[in-house]
Amino acid sequence: MNAIRATPNQLTFLRLCIIPFLALAVLDGHYQTAFALFVIAGVTDGLDGLLARVLHQRTRLGQYLDPVADKLLLSTLFLVLHHEGYISRRVTVLVFGRDLGILIVAAILYAAMGIRDFRPSIFGKGNTVAQIIALVTVLLSRFYAPAWVVFIRHWSLNATIVLTVISGLQYAWQVARRLSMPGVAASS
Repeated sequence: MNAIRATPNQLTFLRLCIIPFLALAVLDGHYQTAFALFVIAGVTDGLDGLLARVLHQRTRLGQYLDPVADKLLLSTLFLVLHHEGYISRRVTVLVFGRDLGILIVAAILYAAMGIRDFRPSIFGKGNTVAQIIALVTVLLSRFYAPAWVVFIRHWSLNATIVLTVISGLQYAWQVARRLSMPGVAASS
């Protein structure tokens, strides 16, 4: 099967296509539209993984494209919401810097040594969950802001800071440990 035509990859491409419209919706102050687009992007993310398993359409393209699409979606939204003054510089720089660092290091390790197994840790997964909750509540609070939404927004942004630092340090430690192992390129 052509990897580009695989249904899960089509959903990932759809998610990539949503990103500029999501950014424009935030920049234009259409927060309900931005919220809806973010939810649709989340649904496509869940569906592409499910369909890849159910339809037996796992592809190498999907293995690389899906996490890149996720990082691009979240990082773009953090940058745009920071630009609009809804997320602090500290959170944005930490999230964007960590994700960019991970992508660059992964690309270098793959190109130089053939290492391509970069499974997320429990802290990385927790960080992603905290980021998603933070972004959902920041968008939601722009048009619906009861106390519980504001409370969750505050604590999810704090959790994002903590988990971004912890997962970034853990990732750096894992890479350093992996590179110090003899024959690391041969086993990858």
